[in-house]
Amino acid sequence: MAAATPVWIVVLIVVAAGAVGAGFFGGYEYRGGAASRAATVNDTLSVLAAGSLTTFFSTLASDLAAQNHSASAPSAAQVYEGSLDVTTAITSLASKADVAAVADFRLIPQLLEPKFASYEVVFGASPEVLVYNSSISAFDGINTSNWGSVLYTAVSTKGVAPFAVWNASTDPNGYNEIFSMMLQGVIYDSGNNASVYGHFYSGSPGAYATPNPAITVGEHESEAASLLKTGVVSSLITYRAFAIANDLSYVSLNPIVGLGANNTTALHDYQQLSTEILSSTGSLTPVKPAPVLFAATVPLNAPNPALGVEFLDLLISPQGEAVLSAGGAFTPIFPAWTDAPANVPPVLAPDVTTLPAWAQGYLS
Repeated sequence: MAAATPVWIVVLIVVAAGAVGAGFFGGYEYRGGAASRAATVNDTLSVLAAGSLTTFFSTLASDLAAQNHSASAPSAAQVYEGSLDVTTAITSLASKADVAAVADFRLIPQLLEPKFASYEVVFGASPEVLVYNSSISAFDGINTSNWGSVLYTAVSTKGVAPFAVWNASTDPNGYNEIFSMMLQGVIYDSGNNASVYGHFYSGSPGAYATPNPAITVGEHESEAASLLKTGVVSSLITYRAFAIANDLSYVSLNPIVGLGANNTTALHDYQQLSTEILSSTGSLTPVKPAPVLFAATVPLNAPNPALGVEFLDLLISPQGEAVLSAGGAFTPIFPAWTDAPANVPPVLAPDVTTLPAWAQGYLS
């Protein structure tokens, strides 16, 4: 079992409020039809969610409004940003939303519970992939085993746009890409966790990672697709769901490298690695790798909690699973997993089960 994950402290970021790998989840069957809907609310659904969920949650929000004619789900009431921005908006900026969703299942229990949430629903997995501009000849022949060296050679070539990196202190994708680089060396270069990472970051593995300014540029996930398509960046590491939703060329990573595996070997490899992120006071706090699992909750201060529960009910229904899994974006988890079965609303209870033991180990 993985060691305990440290308490997370995040940099304060102002967010405008209101405005898979192999071996995961095969074999589950849907138990009956979708659970009956929560009480209807004559109001607007508000969402704070990870940027990689934009396409999927926007679709489901529209579906909910179409099915519940007393509710509305305008895009102005949906904010999609880094997952740590989402939790910070709720805990430090008094932002209110009917649904909060993150790309790291550890964040809701550790940052929102018990004051701002009482449970989470883990609904899907989507591993990291390497996205690249397929029109750049330097990427010719790139594949699962050689992407580290091909990527470095490509972005070091004159005229090739840089590699996009995310702020690891505000976005799990930032620390996940660091871990994917480290794990590529572990798996394909005799355990050398710096063989790929060391080209793109300074700071020894486990310490604070500073991007190499010669070949990287910091960007927000919400802008990544357009920046890649317009040639501002040439490549990036992101979730498969984001790549598929935005019709981007990508290379699948080894399941362990892409943080898409939860077998004994993967959990052991993850335990050996870490990086550091900045706290709100400027101090450093460690983060360890974990399988990429997306989770959602209805915050305790939600303006329309029944509407939020109705959205989660739709999310884990066959209709929601179809939206998530289109094109292979997500591997939906059914029954959905929860850290607090006793706190799950009755309408969701038939379709959730307790987190598996290996996952619980990341929350203790």
